[in-house]
Amino acid sequence: MTNGVRSDARLTLPACADDIKKLEVGMLVELNGVMYTARDQAHKRIAEAIERGEKLPFDLGGAAIYYCGPTPAKDGQIIGSCGPTTSGRMDKYAPLLIEKGIRVMIGKGVRNDAVKSAISKYGAVYFSAIGGAAALYRSTVKSCELIAYPDLGCEAVYKLTVENFPAVVSVL
Repeated sequence: MTNGVRSDARLTLPACADDIKKLEVGMLVELNGVMYTARDQAHKRIAEAIERGEKLPFDLGGAAIYYCGPTPAKDGQIIGSCGPTTSGRMDKYAPLLIEKGIRVMIGKGVRNDAVKSAISKYGAVYFSAIGGAAALYRSTVKSCELIAYPDLGCEAVYKLTVENFPAVVSVL
């Protein structure tokens, strides 16, 4: 138990297929390592870059995407509020990103059938994060670096290093 939260397992990010296979729906998992924030507009740009064969802002192989648009950090903070956003808004792009290597997605809400099918086919996982728990999630972030699309503001892509980030396995 860390952050006062009980967990069933720990997962190091980026994730490998063997570790994902050990998970079960309903497990509370502590995520540790690197994840990338990306919301609607960042997903659109990444998908367009894939279609054009352009260099991507980060390696998709085994990567974790947190559906989050962090707010600016206040003095002395690493990151501002960083709670999850609704995952369904990324469903249009998620199957392509999963096919190209994304293995972990974190957000809130349900996923459509195409996303669920891609998760199953490619051995990915969707974790639910708790809406309204932005302060808890902020406390797990050990570093934050803007890496792509700064013109998108809070929807830019940030590279986060997290420790003991709590999430629930929702779709395997």
